[in-house]
Amino acid sequence: MTWRKITAAILVAVMTAGFAMAADWRTASRDSAGIAPDPQAVPEAVVQVYAARAWGWRGRFAVHTWIAVKPAGAPAFTVYEVIGWRAYHGQSALAVHNRPPDGRWFGAEPELLFDLRGRGVDDVIERIDLAARSYPYADGYHAWPGPNSNTFTAYVSRAVPELIVDLPPTAIGKDYLSGSFVAKTPSGSGFQVSLFGLVGMMVALDEGLEVNVLGLVFGVDPNDLAVKLPMIGKLGFSSR
Repeated sequence: MTWRKITAAILVAVMTAGFAMAADWRTASRDSAGIAPDPQAVPEAVVQVYAARAWGWRGRFAVHTWIAVKPAGAPAFTVYEVIGWRAYHGQSALAVHNRPPDGRWFGAEPELLFDLRGRGVDDVIERIDLAARSYPYADGYHAWPGPNSNTFTAYVSRAVPELIVDLPPTAIGKDYLSGSFVAKTPSGSGFQVSLFGLVGMMVALDEGLEVNVLGLVFGVDPNDLAVKLPMIGKLGFSSR
């Protein structure tokens, strides 16, 4: 058994102590939460980024994130996301498909992290598509410390400057960098260092200060007068 599996097993044991799954994943809701605009009523181009608590025991301390886009005049949203079970079954982990952009993630209510609309957004959508399809870890998936769905969202955000996304501290995997130990933060407003998503630090105008220890994030966000904590996420007095 590798160090990755040993450490992950310890984390799972701690996080799942006394935790009972709320529902069967096959019957859990994937319906719209009523956050995204109706494509039939909003003809302009739209880009949105969402997060929702992961399914099962992972939801105790981590979220799943995804990117939804709608070109001008399009009748539906296209969702870009990385899904672990696809990789486990020999498929590409990258899914590019039509589903409710604000769909509940197996019962978990989504949170809107970013919204961009209007003139010039069609060009942004084209670059999101190019970045998503160049994601270097589409053939693999590791819930901890990455690469996973949050690694994907962070990767695309770094590649497309218009995506000023402040991913929550519960987005474990966002600090798993591609081919480097130093990179821009997902919002593009600062820089971070990270050793395979296990240990690192970031300083940025949007994210504030974060320290990553074994994938668990501690930090402060002066913009929102908030602290960042593992499992809980961000606690503060204001929200952007």
